[in-house]
Amino acid sequence: MGSPTPAAPAAPGPLPAATLAAVLGRLVTAPARCGAARLLCLDGPAGSGKTTAAGALAAALAADPRLGGDVTVLHMDDHYEGWDGLEAAPARLARDVVGPLAAGGVGTYHRYDWYAGAFAETHRLGPVGAGDVVVLEGVGAGAAVLAPYRSLLVWVEAPPALRLRRGLERDGAEVEEHWHGWGRAEQAHFTAQGTREAADLRLDALGRLVG
Repeated sequence: MGSPTPAAPAAPGPLPAATLAAVLGRLVTAPARCGAARLLCLDGPAGSGKTTAAGALAAALAADPRLGGDVTVLHMDDHYEGWDGLEAAPARLARDVVGPLAAGGVGTYHRYDWYAGAFAETHRLGPVGAGDVVVLEGVGAGAAVLAPYRSLLVWVEAPPALRLRRGLERDGAEVEEHWHGWGRAEQAHFTAQGTREAADLRLDALGRLVG
């Protein structure tokens, strides 16, 4: 969360083979709802391992002959307007990126620069084709506004103490106050959205299936 620094040393390793098989198996049989592409969303509290899981899944998807399309990873961190930007980000992403892709067009967004405290360069994505997968990871990826477009929602969770340690190792001890504020905001968001309950699959801190 926050500054785009390298992943924390406490981050989980590669996903277990059973997890990869379960997620890919569910995804390849799910209907494409983001236009011709499938939208795979990974949500869960900050520090739970969503980014690591998304990277592992993207690599596996790119090598899966059952799909054969392009795989793109989008990070919700690029869409929040700072530490208070959680609630606005999913709707903006649906309007500017996912919605246009679903309509056969091109999605456009400005990446948020956490160092500058402002939106920065423009990125364009699409149009998407059959077999393409868009992997969206981060808090808010499972928001209801994105549900009509997604093929699969994966929830990733971890104990609070581990998540805090990962977050501070990644972002620095100076953001601890922001981290706690974000934690309160994300919990309110998850409760209002029913994100965990809506998930198709759930993973623990080590990427193992828990339901």
